[in-house]
Amino acid sequence: MSKAKAAQKKTEAPKAPGTRSDAPPRMLAVYRDKIVPQLTKEFDYGNTMEVPRIAKVVVNIGIGEAKDNDKALDAAVGDVVTITGQKPALIKARKSVAAFKLRAGQTVGIKTTLRGRRMWFFLDKLLHVALPRIRDFRGVNPEGFDGRGNYSLGLREQVIFPEIDYDKIDKLRGLEVSIVTTARTDDEARSLLTRLGMPFKKR
Repeated sequence: MSKAKAAQKKTEAPKAPGTRSDAPPRMLAVYRDKIVPQLTKEFDYGNTMEVPRIAKVVVNIGIGEAKDNDKALDAAVGDVVTITGQKPALIKARKSVAAFKLRAGQTVGIKTTLRGRRMWFFLDKLLHVALPRIRDFRGVNPEGFDGRGNYSLGLREQVIFPEIDYDKIDKLRGLEVSIVTTARTDDEARSLLTRLGMPFKKR
C-alpha cells in the first residue's frame, strides 16, 4: 500500500454499524421469515405478493415558530437528521393567512420519507426502544388508521429517541410518524403492525 493510500485510509470516517452490511435489518428478516406466512394463513392470500408490507415511513414536524426564528428550524432539522439519519425536506405554506401572520412560501414544517434499510432500522428503534421510553406508556391509539391501511401516530417529545441528548436540545418538540402500507384494509394493516410489535392500546 502506498503512503498516499495509507494516509487516506487513516482519515476516512468509520462506517456506521449496520449501514453497509449485506445482512437484512432484523425486523425485515422477521417480516419475511415469520410474518408473511402468518398473514398468508390469517387472510388466506393466494400468493405472497398479496401480503401487505411497509412501503414507507414519513416523519414530519410542524414548526410554526420557524417564520420568526431561524434557530428553531435549524434545531428541528438537526433532531430529524439525528433520529432518522436522513436530511428532511422543508414544507412551505401554500397560501398567505393574515390571521396567523403567515405568508405564502414561508417554512411551516419539515418532512423526511424513509424507505428500504433506513425505514426498517427506524421502525425497529421506534417500536422497541423509543415507545417504551415514554413515561406511563400504555400503548398507542388503535384508531390512528386512515381507512386505506395507513397508520399515523403523534409523539410529544423527540427525547424518547436515544440519540437525542436532552441537555443539548433547544426545546421539547413533537413529531408525527406516518406508516404507509400496501394493505387493502385497516384490519390487514393492523395485523401487520401488531405482528411487527406495534403496541396498540387495548380497546
